[in-house]
Amino acid sequence: MSEETMAITLPVSRDGLAADRFLDRELSWLAFNRRVLELAEDPTMYLLERVGFLSIFASNLDEFFMVRVAGLKRRLATGLAVKSPSGLAPKEVLTKISEEAHELQLRHATLFLEVIEPELEKFGINLVRWNELRDEEKLSLQEYFQDHIFPVLTPLAVDPAHPFPYISGLSLNLAVVLQNPDTQKEHFARVKVPPLLPRFVLIPAPESSEGVRYVPLEDVIGEFLGLLFPGMVVLQYHNFRVTRNEDLEVDEDEGENLLLALEKELLRRRFGPPVRLEVADDMNPQVLELLIRELDISTQDVYTLPSPLDLTGLSDIAALARPELRFPPHPVVTNRYLLPRDDETVDIFSVLKDREVLVHHPYESFSTSVQEFLEQAAEDSQVLAIKQTLYRTSGDSPIVDALIQAAQAGKQVLALVEIKARFDEQNNITWAKKLEQAGVHVVYGIVGLKTHCKLALVIRQEAGQLVRYCHIGTGNYNPKTARYYEDYGILTSREAVGEDLTKLFNHLSGYAPEATFKSLLVSPVGVREGLTELIEQEIGHHKAGKKSHISIKVNALVDEEIIDSLYKASSAGVPIDILVRGMCALKPGVPGLSDTIRVRSILGRYLEHSRIFSFLGGGDPKVYLGSADMMHRNLDRRVEVLVRLSEPEHVGSIRDMFELAMSDQICSWRLDANGIWQRKQFDNQGNHLNDFQDTIMQSIANPRGK
Repeated sequence: MSEETMAITLPVSRDGLAADRFLDRELSWLAFNRRVLELAEDPTMYLLERVGFLSIFASNLDEFFMVRVAGLKRRLATGLAVKSPSGLAPKEVLTKISEEAHELQLRHATLFLEVIEPELEKFGINLVRWNELRDEEKLSLQEYFQDHIFPVLTPLAVDPAHPFPYISGLSLNLAVVLQNPDTQKEHFARVKVPPLLPRFVLIPAPESSEGVRYVPLEDVIGEFLGLLFPGMVVLQYHNFRVTRNEDLEVDEDEGENLLLALEKELLRRRFGPPVRLEVADDMNPQVLELLIRELDISTQDVYTLPSPLDLTGLSDIAALARPELRFPPHPVVTNRYLLPRDDETVDIFSVLKDREVLVHHPYESFSTSVQEFLEQAAEDSQVLAIKQTLYRTSGDSPIVDALIQAAQAGKQVLALVEIKARFDEQNNITWAKKLEQAGVHVVYGIVGLKTHCKLALVIRQEAGQLVRYCHIGTGNYNPKTARYYEDYGILTSREAVGEDLTKLFNHLSGYAPEATFKSLLVSPVGVREGLTELIEQEIGHHKAGKKSHISIKVNALVDEEIIDSLYKASSAGVPIDILVRGMCALKPGVPGLSDTIRVRSILGRYLEHSRIFSFLGGGDPKVYLGSADMMHRNLDRRVEVLVRLSEPEHVGSIRDMFELAMSDQICSWRLDANGIWQRKQFDNQGNHLNDFQDTIMQSIANPRGK
């Protein structure tokens, strides 16, 4: 069973805490996507950014159904229907999800049709339907259909000789009702909308015309269905879309070769059971009844929406080159310690001999820091070995190229490729094979665990000694996502960190089950335990009258043991600030349980992705950053790493970040004890609050006001 669908048993509270102390994680995730939708609804937001958030909302919801809803359904089907820590049974959660998701999807579709489309039209960006086209436009689209669409369409009939076809997950389809003019008999057929063609077709226009016009691809196909069925009469057609269970299940104990096992599973994933059926609101009831019957799906899982369906394709519209409709660009700067001097490339190894460097992406450039570190290592004749984890990377990654270059130069190169990174599996298989062909030692980690940590280790010969240089980050080695994912990373030559990374890579690539670490917290056995101990220490400091404060920044906080530890600290009086992007199962502000806990969420132009844990420590602050979210999978079934920051300047910058994020002068969402997120955009005088990410960018571009 996959890590996402394992049944979770609620830990027994040793402190007599209330049984209803947790929010439901699935409903909390829907609340997160509701916040994304609120950004799309925000009239003060730049228009194309609103379009982008509409696309993100749709894409997020697709993954939620493919993984989370599918997992709940699988629990019911396999008899693992235990209650969640929130006290809800899977069937109850599915009912609540259905209610919430129906409301959100209709709200999403209505926003697009009634608000965003008219706004786009004001700026010369028109999304029109077939009946709104001019005659010359229809003629040009007929030519486009015949040249680019018709050859790749495959009509599939349904009759005694042709069983109901398999409908692939997330594909947009046309349900077509035909009539034989000779027999007057009606027939049903399905036509798949080709996913590799543009979701919205750009209509050719004269050079003198202003603005652009698009028509949904399915409208073009629908208009010319007669060409697919010569001799038949097209009575009607309707759009529909199916979402399937696409979570992975790989039995690593049975598979001799994990790569081959995963490739087989990727083929199987295409045939997972349906978990959602989206249909156009003009669909004939008889056609809908046919789809429900043939797909064997419940009416609760049917989502009736106005056309067009599948608004993930709005990402193409959001990417239009209309800078006046987008966020003003942030200047991306090079970290001040890595700035070239006298037009010469900085020697990163020389810098790291003198100090550690904390980089904050995307405000600070990934290419001039982490990427440059690895590229210099690949070219440096004194470098003997490079070891690195790769969880996700881009298709044309300079990181992969650097590893290949290093291997070809005779260096020892180890790449730990996590080929089970969800929805990136096929891409990672491709790169694993390419690395192996170039002479890189490729391994796939430890059986039963995903390797999610973000690590690079460079071993260099210097004056007869081996010196280790390290990078530990909160984000992936992906230069593309580094432009819009917010992440931290530490570059260091700290001896203790180098020793620990050496042990860890030996543990991951060979046999070192008894490895212990001095400067790192490593899951699956060390992160939860280490953080719990730090929380306990903070309780001790508070009781002793010393300075105490806990600040946590994560993507998700749902691990019950960590939450119970935070409740215990709050009950003791320790102030606690939590900055969470997505799910949060903790209830803040509950009298006697979490009085001192504040929970905020920030969403914006960048995806807040870093994981940071800060403890005031009675005056001796301890700050850790790394790859671990507070989820069962991260703490129990993944290899995750947190590293402590050692330089006061870095500890101070993290403290400043938390103070800014939790400030009442910053626009954010605040979570209450009932699980309701309220967005705070304006102060009491009606002035718009400051944007967190803009403020961070200004402070980095102009340090200390300079």
